[in-house]
Order: sequence, then structure tokens, then C-alpha cells
Amino acid sequence: MRVYRYQYKKKKKVNTALVVWLAGIVLFSLILQGKKEMITRIAKECKIICYEEILDFYMPGVVYVDTGGKDANALEQVLSHFFLLENEVIAVGPYDTQVESALSYEAILAREAADENYIDSETGEMVMTENTPDVTEEGAGEVGQSAEQTALQTGTGFSGMQEKQVTYSREKLNDFDYLVQNFYQVDSTTTIDGSQLNADALYGKDLRLSHDASTPQILIYHTHSQEGYADSVPGDSSDTVVGVGDYLAKLLTEQYGMNVIHHTGEYDVGDRDHAYSKAGPALEQILAENPSIEVVIDLHRDGVSEGTRLVTNIGGTEMAQVMFFNGLSRTTSTGDIDYLYNPYIADNLAMSFQMQMKAAEYYPGLTRRIYLKGYRYNMHYCPKTLLVEVGAQTNTVQEAMNAMVPLADILNKVLTGPQ
Repeated sequence: MRVYRYQYKKKKKVNTALVVWLAGIVLFSLILQGKKEMITRIAKECKIICYEEILDFYMPGVVYVDTGGKDANALEQVLSHFFLLENEVIAVGPYDTQVESALSYEAILAREAADENYIDSETGEMVMTENTPDVTEEGAGEVGQSAEQTALQTGTGFSGMQEKQVTYSREKLNDFDYLVQNFYQVDSTTTIDGSQLNADALYGKDLRLSHDASTPQILIYHTHSQEGYADSVPGDSSDTVVGVGDYLAKLLTEQYGMNVIHHTGEYDVGDRDHAYSKAGPALEQILAENPSIEVVIDLHRDGVSEGTRLVTNIGGTEMAQVMFFNGLSRTTSTGDIDYLYNPYIADNLAMSFQMQMKAAEYYPGLTRRIYLKGYRYNMHYCPKTLLVEVGAQTNTVQEAMNAMVPLADILNKVLTGPQ
């Protein structure tokens, strides 16, 4: 079941006087006749009518469903505020009352530095985003040749996909609901609408590199450099996400001729809670010293339950699934977070979207849904910023390394291909 959360500020009352007046007359008449069961049924129907009117007025397109269970009771409690309060911000969903407005800046940074995605920070529940768009749905996508038929092969194995495997309808992608349901996972800390997730606008951003490789073009770094894999050797950075970054940099440099800086600074040693704020000054310095850098990639490794394996097979090669991640600098509870301002949110979203679509077209099953959360994650230093989760602690180092081959190819397609 998908749950969509909306946030609105009440501006005026809904006129339900006529409904209540008529219901009162009917109920009074039935009371006089002693018809208890009919009274209960009519009262319930009146309640539903009131709720539907309220939802239609404040949340067009949202439908109230009386399940008779916990969710219905929670919704009733929320809707009751429309009758009782004048200027309260209403949120649909089980949100924690200790919201960001009550937290210090340091506490916000600590929340931001927690594992980015796999635990919903409001509900505390595991978030699973293993499913990929259903390309067999009529009109959703057209499947091309098999990976084995179109994959380029080298002596070291799978190296890249020449032909699209799936073609997605632009008309479908321009449907906000379809886009979100198939390509995004929205954390309960935040909200987003069609003004930010519009396929035409996201495709409209020209993300191609503007200069050649005579000067640095791409920066790869790791906010969480200590993240390893199931068979990582303790103390060996080549077996961690840093080693995965080395391999990605090598592929981009040697296979695609790009100029890449791989920064291996450690910012989560002994104090993971401030990793993003500690990495910030280093990023500023690198970008100041190398103003030609156009793309910043923060490479991570996810964390999941021990029984979960994020593995896919592409071109006969087992590889870890990849997930792109965006911070929106906005929480459901408080709205935009001024002190986590990011002027490049639209660019960040376009970057992850175009990467996601290239992956979906050329490497179906490689990526999980793009994860959207409420904070910033140092994505405000550069318009073309990617936060990438490569597999999880249950993947092997080799599976993570293998995933860099299609990831490098996708980067090349987005950064150098036709607009």
C-alpha cells in the first residue's frame, strides 16, 4: 500500500452546515422512533460525506477510505482539526511530534548524517525500494533486445550497453503520479509535487560537460568512507566504498577519457554524526582550487536488513543495485529549511532523474528508486551533484565493483551524449 502525505495550512472553514442540519433532522426523527441500527448507519454515512467534502476542498484528488482500522482512526483525528482549529498546519500521517523546528542546528546535522535512506526517520521502519518500474504495463515501456544480444564484451567481462532495452513514454512520465510511483521513494520527512518533479523540466536541463578533459571535470568523494561490504578486509580501504570509488574513477578516466579527481578524505571516523559538516570545508577547498569541476559524486554504501541482498544480473554479471539520493531541504513538518538552503535542488533532481532514466532504459534492474529525503547532504556546492548508494553491507566487494561498469557508462551517456 502506498501512502501519500500532504501538508496544508487551513485558510477558511468548509461550509457543512446544510449537511449537518439535514442529518440532525433525520437523526432526531429516528431517535423518536427508536431505530438504533438505522441511526448508526446514517451517522456513519454523514461522517463519510463530511470527510469527503473536506478532502475534496483541501486535497483535491485524495479519497477518504473508511477501513475501520487504525489508519481510519488516525485520519479522523487529523480531519477533526478542521472543525476545531483556526490556523494550524495539518499533516496526514503518523508524524513524530518532535519536529525539526524544536531541534538545534547541530541536531539537524546529526539527523542528516544518519544512514541516508533505509530507515524512515519518522516511522523508524525499514524502507524497501527493491522494485523497479513495471515495463510490461501497457504503454509504460517497450522492451528491446536482451542484454546478452547488445552488451559489449571485453576480456574482463561486461563493459557497456549499446542499445536501449526499454523505451518509456514521455506522456506517461509527465504524469506526476506515474513518475513518483515508478521512479521515486519519498521519505516521510519531506514532500514534493509536480512543480519539482516534471519530466519535461527534468529532461530540459542540459547536463553535458562544457569543457574537455584538459582540466578536472568530475570529483568523487565519500562522506562515509568507512562503509564496507560483506567480505571487506578490515583496515583495507580498497575493500570499502573508497575502493569502489577508485574503480569508478579508473573507468571514467581510461574508458571514457574524463578528468577525474578522487578525494579519499575520511570524515566519519569516530564521529559519523557530523560527517557532512566535516566534509563541507574540504569540498569547498577542492572546488575553489579546481573551478573547472562540473560534477560532484558522493559515493556511499547502503545498509539493509541482513536477509536482504541488493543484487541484479546484467549481461551475465552479478552486480550490486545502485540508488540515487536527493535531499530537498524541506520537511513535512516545517516546510523549507532556511539554514539548509540549496540553490541547486532543481539541478540535483535533474541529474538523478536523467541518470535514473538512462539506467532504466539501458540497464533495467540496475537501479532502485530515487530516494527523496528532507535534508541537504552537501548537495548545495555544485549543480550536478549525485549522492549514490552502491549496494549494501550484504553485497560482496566484487558485486559493488561490477556495478561501476554500467554506472560509468550511464554517466558518460548523460554527460557527453545528445541532449
